[in-house]
Amino acid sequence: MTLRRFIYTLAVLALLPWAAIHLLWRARRQKEYLHHWGERWGFFPQRKPSQQYLAPTIWLHAVSVGETRAAQPLVAALCARYPDHRVLFTHMTPTGRAASVALFGDTVERLYLPYDTPWAMRRFLCHYQPRIGLIMETELWPNLLTECRAAGVPVYLLNARLSARSARRYGRWPNLTRQVLQSLSAIGAQSADDAARLTRLGAEKITVTGNIKFDIATPPEQMELGRVFRARMGARPVWLAASTREGEEALILDAWHSAMNSKKVLSPLPGGAGDTAMNSQNKAVSPLLVIVPRHPQRFDEVARLVTDRGLRLQRRSEESAIAPTTHVLLGDSMGEMFAWYAAVDVAFIGGSLKDYGCQNLIEACAVGTPVLIGPSTYNFAEAAREALACGAAHAITDADDLVRQMDMLLTDVAYREQMSRAGREFAARHRGATAHTLELISSSISSTVR
Repeated sequence: MTLRRFIYTLAVLALLPWAAIHLLWRARRQKEYLHHWGERWGFFPQRKPSQQYLAPTIWLHAVSVGETRAAQPLVAALCARYPDHRVLFTHMTPTGRAASVALFGDTVERLYLPYDTPWAMRRFLCHYQPRIGLIMETELWPNLLTECRAAGVPVYLLNARLSARSARRYGRWPNLTRQVLQSLSAIGAQSADDAARLTRLGAEKITVTGNIKFDIATPPEQMELGRVFRARMGARPVWLAASTREGEEALILDAWHSAMNSKKVLSPLPGGAGDTAMNSQNKAVSPLLVIVPRHPQRFDEVARLVTDRGLRLQRRSEESAIAPTTHVLLGDSMGEMFAWYAAVDVAFIGGSLKDYGCQNLIEACAVGTPVLIGPSTYNFAEAAREALACGAAHAITDADDLVRQMDMLLTDVAYREQMSRAGREFAARHRGATAHTLELISSSISSTVR
């Protein structure tokens, strides 16, 4: 063990008690953090006879929801090309694991990847015996990669992205970062900028393969669910705050509440469905705000934020029609984002109003929903830049600007249709990353997975 790796391993060991406390703390709001506890420390359940070494294993690591959903086209391509092999997913969060269940069911095996100690990683590799490892986006664990190399397991970093901020953070440990990057068999980067930042940190064998998230097909059942949602909402104009993060909902609700009190957002959609959205006094009904928080453990917290401001709330879980007097619909469900995008007139992409780096705007563009996006976009920097440039998205500066631009779009049907077309064309233009990625790894799979 090198000195750098020894120091890193000591740091990991020192943090393990904190990790246990952190899991217990998170479990207060999301009890799933207590499930499968042993896997996080390198202790795994006995595999079923159908799973136990009867088929070679392609191991794919996806930290949470975003990476798991991004892997969907790749998993489909792998299963089609290698039908005699089994896919093993590893995750770090309960929501990522739940997304895997929803997307893939029993067609894949799944578990939590243990914390990065040498012995836990050796137990993982010995127990599951993967023939190849595919890591989605940015997870670089020194002990894991070192043990994979010792075990003869080639590892690829796929759909790789590295923001300038993350590059600076990795740059604080240049020797360790270089060692980790050079232990990878190859890297498939999302963009030339990502590839350049990885190269400056010492990475080798980099290919720009594109962003696999553009290849995620719009599920027909989600589109049908979107029509159901829209029928429940009625003819009102509807806007969506999608995948919001902590602190953003309060800003949005305050701006929204202020605009309603000053009667700034009471315009129906001219020439569209909103023209019929009138109450008994023949006055325009306010647009409906739908909020879908990024993390399910925050559903109740966001509900309280709504009611504390005197706004009338309904929940998606109620499975009922939305009353004309309801101000906010809380999307308290998982795995339905495509349906929400299909159901609304305008979508704000969460994680961009505060400094979280933005959530995925590609899905909204793919279904033709006009997008509003805040100033923090480092997680989707290139996609955001191109969506803004082609007119599929508008930039907003703060919550008040968000409400103003939302109201402008809700009252301009022609402009919304123009943005919708631009979004669909933008998404279609960038498809193909899955095929490039499969080409990158196929020679290694052919020679390693037998």
